Amino acid sequence: MVPMRRSWHAHRPRGRPGGAGWPDRMRGAACEDAGMAVGFAGLGIMGQPMAARLRDAGVPLVLWSRRPDAADAIVARGAVRAVDPDALFAASDTVLLMLRDEPATDEVLGRGTDAFARRVAGRRIVVMGTNSPGFSAALAADIRDAGGVYLEAPVSGSRVPAERGELVVMLAGDDDAALAETAGLLAPLARAVVRCGAVPGALRTKIAVNHYMMAMVAALAEALTAARTAGLDLDAVVEVLQASPMDSPIGRVKAAKLLAGDESPQAAIADVVKNCGLVLAEARAVGAVTPIIDLVAELYERTAASGLAFADMVAVARQFAPAP
Repeated sequence: MVPMRRSWHAHRPRGRPGGAGWPDRMRGAACEDAGMAVGFAGLGIMGQPMAARLRDAGVPLVLWSRRPDAADAIVARGAVRAVDPDALFAASDTVLLMLRDEPATDEVLGRGTDAFARRVAGRRIVVMGTNSPGFSAALAADIRDAGGVYLEAPVSGSRVPAERGELVVMLAGDDDAALAETAGLLAPLARAVVRCGAVPGALRTKIAVNHYMMAMVAALAEALTAARTAGLDLDAVVEVLQASPMDSPIGRVKAAKLLAGDESPQAAIADVVKNCGLVLAEARAVGAVTPIIDLVAELYERTAASGLAFADMVAVARQFAPAP
């Protein structure tokens, strides 16, 4: 294991971050040499509530976002805003990346530039976004060669579970000490942290879970749309579902959104289309037969193409509406 310069939980200052008892360098906007915080980049639909829960759990956070205002609420809780990615990495021993896609991850890491080694050497890089297994395996090798430690930690869940600390974190890497410490760090986010072996085991597990989840939500949307078309009492249908073995937390959240006609994004259609692509690529690579997810992917793609790419995944219900 590459030794971290300091462990955040062994050396965290007393008092509220940014207040009395914290070094002046931790209160400055640039955060150029804190060396004791946890960095977090990617304050989108999922990243904002995740970072907020870590901060509320007492984790000393340094934040960077392309949209500075995305950090405002968490800075108000005591996190520190980094002015750029260099400042983020300089202030942190562990950096959590909850970024949208592979190009964004490469950009923040400075991969392919002189900044890469400077940012990752001697640090633990924990990538929490959903990327392809091949990308993750190559990134792990590059970070290792640059003198850093790499872990995967994709999550299962959408914005509401993130707000409640009810995500499921899948964790992979080849350093037991780093895995154990990172599992403790991420505990405030999760109902469970599941070890998935070496990289890219966590992402392959996440892709398998997404395979089922995306089909399940599409089936729920189809069933409730058909029940509405038939004139059934949808509240009664949902009550039966929730009293049955088919009940699940995501089913409850998505059923409520479907009944209310609420398409505000918790898991956006565009992200679901991306995840369907990852599922299909994995299935094709191993020769799996997947007629259900093939159709489900087409339904989500149609929904995105109809102008609903940034609506919640329940907007797939539009595909099942009867013709006027």
